[in-house]
Amino acid sequence: MTLFDRLPDAVTEVFGEDARAEQAYDLLTVDVLPTAWTAALETARDTLGCTYFDWLSAVDEPGTGFRVCAHVAALPSAGCGVRRLLLRTTVPHEAPSLPTAIGVYAGAAWHERETHEMFGVAFEDHPHLVPLLLPENFEGHPLRKDFVLAARVAKAWPGAKEPGESDHGGPKRRTMLPPGVPDPNEWGPLKGQLPPAPSRPARRARTAGDATPGAPAEPRPRRSRSASQGSASQQAPGAPETPDAPWHNAPEARPPARPDHPTPDNGGDPE
Repeated sequence: MTLFDRLPDAVTEVFGEDARAEQAYDLLTVDVLPTAWTAALETARDTLGCTYFDWLSAVDEPGTGFRVCAHVAALPSAGCGVRRLLLRTTVPHEAPSLPTAIGVYAGAAWHERETHEMFGVAFEDHPHLVPLLLPENFEGHPLRKDFVLAARVAKAWPGAKEPGESDHGGPKRRTMLPPGVPDPNEWGPLKGQLPPAPSRPARRARTAGDATPGAPAEPRPRRSRSASQGSASQQAPGAPETPDAPWHNAPEARPPARPDHPTPDNGGDPE
């Protein structure tokens, strides 16, 4: 058994006392402190044999910070398949900074550039931390949860009109804003210029007396009928009550008589 196979039970022995690990779906995840980020990457490469660097990115966790993740793997060897490892650390929102991983995995250079421009995480000693995907004059970090989608505020949605914007005269419905889109009256070129959205009356439960004239009536619930009730309703008025007959003796259960086949009911002689 290799040292990799002893994880996550031996995580403190391999990555230090402050490391935590869990394993799910054939993926081993190890969380370390930011101060142990470079040492954890070196341990993964040299001790666990994770020589393949896959990707590096981050996740914005509100109230927690930016969780920087690096996915590496150990290639198949000595009868063992691919073993994957996800290293994670968390940096605060106020000063997100980590040492660069280029000295351990050279392929992390472009991944750190992308993480820097999308989340604002600074990687110390990176030789060329310049924008990779966004233009140089772009302001902000678009993958942060607090990033404002300015295009949705500065330019109105060209789709169908909202209720109240057409000629029917109804009250305008307050537009629902997706995450990242602020209220146009609080941010943007129309800040402080729009009237407050009208409040809609509270909806109440409809009762039987609230039926609208001309509206189709609600279907009445159907009551189940027993066999005795059905046979009693088919009797002629004034006729004496008779015991319920089996269903196969009822007149409506008999097949219709054929003209070419004499039966006692259509004038034929019984056998």
